Amino acid sequence: MQDASPAPARAGHPILRLVSLTRVFHQGEREIRVLDGASAELWPGEAVALVGPSGAGKSTLLHVTGLLETPTAGHVFVAGEDCTDLDDAARTRVRRNEMGFVYQFHQLLPEFSAVENVAMPLMIQGLTKAAALARAKELLAAIGLEKRFEHRPAQLSGGEQQRTSICRALATGPKLLLADEPTGNLDPETAEAVFHGLLELITSTGVAALIATHNFDLARRMHRVLRLAQGKLTEVPRDAL
Repeated sequence: MQDASPAPARAGHPILRLVSLTRVFHQGEREIRVLDGASAELWPGEAVALVGPSGAGKSTLLHVTGLLETPTAGHVFVAGEDCTDLDDAARTRVRRNEMGFVYQFHQLLPEFSAVENVAMPLMIQGLTKAAALARAKELLAAIGLEKRFEHRPAQLSGGEQQRTSICRALATGPKLLLADEPTGNLDPETAEAVFHGLLELITSTGVAALIATHNFDLARRMHRVLRLAQGKLTEVPRDAL
């Protein structure tokens, strides 16, 4: 089983900086403080695991980081830009230009082939169809799917679908990748293949990746591990999992 390559040298500025994030929900008179001063930094080329018990708030943290929710307090910096108080149009711009998202379920468009699914974000950004398809084929080949370009999602295995979704997330060259349990619904052998491909692409593209997972074996093989507990983020040694 492959571990992440040695952590890249840090230079310049972090791709992601979370500063004292707080997220409070209310149920009647009850206050639920899901995030309580959570802070972290991610650097280019890093694969960082996000772990914590069910209900700890990992998905909430990813939603706030991905500008899908607004924190009650604190700041989210992406590529040096404070995104906390941006309006909806500006948040959409940052998500489209700077971020890629991978979910537990692949969310591929069933009527399009693998290569078309990966090429679509590029065409939305204005690339010609020929250029978008060429880039999509490059990414799919890099993750071992060169024989699956023209297959639709229903013709792909679960692992192939998820690898295609990873390629789609990275097609536009984002600086930050957010993944929520990307191997959570896969059997161990398939999860290993998907994780291996994900690490390969993180290394080759230099993206900073925050990957929520319950799989401690995979978490131990990333560059760093952040644990979310009682609303706070703490870096923990990989061998302590």
